[in-house]
Amino acid sequence: MTLPAIFDRLQLPAIASPMFIVSGVDLVIAQCKAGIVGSFPALNARPQSELDEWLHRITEELAAWDRDHPDAPSAPFAVNQIVHKSNARLDEDVATCAKWKVPIVITSLGAREDLNHAVHGWGGITLHDIIDDRFARKAVEKGADGLIAVAAGAGGHAGRLSPFALIQEIREWFAGPLILSGAIASGRAILAAQAMGADLAYIGSPFIATTEGTATDAYKQAIVEGRAADIIYSDLFTGVHGNYLRGSIVAAGLDPDNLPKGDIKSMDFGASITAKAWRDIWGCGQGIGAIHEVQPAGDLIARFKAEYAAAKAELDAKFRA
Repeated sequence: MTLPAIFDRLQLPAIASPMFIVSGVDLVIAQCKAGIVGSFPALNARPQSELDEWLHRITEELAAWDRDHPDAPSAPFAVNQIVHKSNARLDEDVATCAKWKVPIVITSLGAREDLNHAVHGWGGITLHDIIDDRFARKAVEKGADGLIAVAAGAGGHAGRLSPFALIQEIREWFAGPLILSGAIASGRAILAAQAMGADLAYIGSPFIATTEGTATDAYKQAIVEGRAADIIYSDLFTGVHGNYLRGSIVAAGLDPDNLPKGDIKSMDFGASITAKAWRDIWGCGQGIGAIHEVQPAGDLIARFKAEYAAAKAELDAKFRA
């Protein structure tokens, strides 16, 4: 299926995932200028009034970039909305997004028909993240334009299913925009996501280790030094299963190999970010073995572009042989 026109400006078939605490204005702008969708969680703008200022700056800076670079305009940006009932800011945040006509809204932890309708009303599209086929069907039934398949190995909240199984089941009935998340950290992996049936790749953890990301230096260095074996899958910290860096769990005084079960009631998306999850217990995907340095987001995306082009050329050569 042809992707919606909103994606025509992409220079690489990728969306940068919104990371709680980590994704800020500078990172989003850098991602969009480099030709991929940049995104951030609305809840990263604190207090709520800050969201209006963030959207103002992103909109103005990308418009200025487009005027100065007509041959390489910026990619669209996205705002992530947590739809779970614990998010007391949701209505205010959606209203602010409506004011700025945010082009893409990513919804998580619940699907709401009224929210999808609101986004369509100002001309935007919605992408909903899901971990299995059942949730995918519910999201489309409620009006989501596209799906983000969060497979095993994704950073933060993540599913258990192989990307092959997840994409295969969804593509049996859904022809709309399908984005794959899970351990994607190279241009070759982006091409692989497309080969198995996804339209776009969803990339998060590599952008933690960028100069524009707002993670601490220790967090960024842990990404650089980490490998897939350093990732722990647990529902202790928010009540929803997710992937986290082993070292941060140990630093918090916990045994990563003997973690108790969590409770969905422990999820906190309120006004405070003092909870251990995300700030002290660091979310991370299994693909970080491909990340070897902290660098500007534009340089990382340039590397992805080169790897993607080389992988396509290599496959073409194999088929011609």
